[in-house]
Amino acid sequence: MSPAPAISAEHRRVKAIRTLLFCTILWGLSFPVMKALALAQQNLLPGASSWFLTSLGVMYRFGAAGLILCVFFFSELRTLSRREVEQGVVIALFGAGGIIFQMDGIGYTAASTCAFLTQGYCVFIPLWVALTHRRWPPLKIFISTALVIVGVAVLSRLSFHEFKLGRGEGETLMASLLFTGQILCLESPRYAQNRPGNFSTVMFLTMALLCLPLILATAPNSHAWLRAYASPATCGFLAILVVFCTLFAYVLMNRWQKYVTATEAGLIYCIEPVITSCLSLFLPAVFSVWANVHYSNEQLTARLFIGGGLITAANILIQSRWLEAKPAAV
Repeated sequence: MSPAPAISAEHRRVKAIRTLLFCTILWGLSFPVMKALALAQQNLLPGASSWFLTSLGVMYRFGAAGLILCVFFFSELRTLSRREVEQGVVIALFGAGGIIFQMDGIGYTAASTCAFLTQGYCVFIPLWVALTHRRWPPLKIFISTALVIVGVAVLSRLSFHEFKLGRGEGETLMASLLFTGQILCLESPRYAQNRPGNFSTVMFLTMALLCLPLILATAPNSHAWLRAYASPATCGFLAILVVFCTLFAYVLMNRWQKYVTATEAGLIYCIEPVITSCLSLFLPAVFSVWANVHYSNEQLTARLFIGGGLITAANILIQSRWLEAKPAAV
């Protein structure tokens, strides 16, 4: 009877990996949606600050998701614990801080460099684990991390000859460190008993509130809050972001990530740029017709095959039992 729990735990781990991969598809969808939304809003609010539009979108996106969760988890929220509030606030601080540094950093460096450095958490997490546990990660984690680093570099067209560590690069690395904290917080044993619906609700509402000062500071006028979403297309894009890229993706992540290690989770999330590149092969044309904007499809290139193939290989490796130590015979 003793082997049953181990089998159950392994099945749960496999399901968790598959669920997190599904989350990366939803997050990958968010990038072409946000790009189309930004283009549509330029027609509605010409000259509006990108800081205003981005922070307003984040507030509406996470605020709406939080209110929806309040309805679905109303009975559980009445017994909200202090640790669930604590975890929700901590994750929100890491997430909101990461987004703010990433947004500002991309204005001072190439988009390809930003995309590469953002995936730094696939290095930061195993380093943190090695320092705190005082042991090196398994060999397959080293190999998977190397595959992801090379794959993202290829995918983002990173040029090491033009690379320099300036303000943009520094801020993007800070964003990646904050995203690392967000991932590690979900693994913390301190929050093992927390209910995902409860701390996810706190997380969403806190992220929305954190955006409010930036919106107030950058709003061109009082009407801009509504004018930015004054078309069926912009409301539709926001609905996609709220339902699929926020509610489904983050609640599933908060529910299932604890069944894999933070290092594995970081490597899984690195497949997101591959998903984004694949979806960008056809979705921009669809969104262009819907929103009446000019948004061209990306082209299928060897870069996508090579970079995407390396990242996919890394994810297959961490799901496999290859290079794992075998239990000693009794």
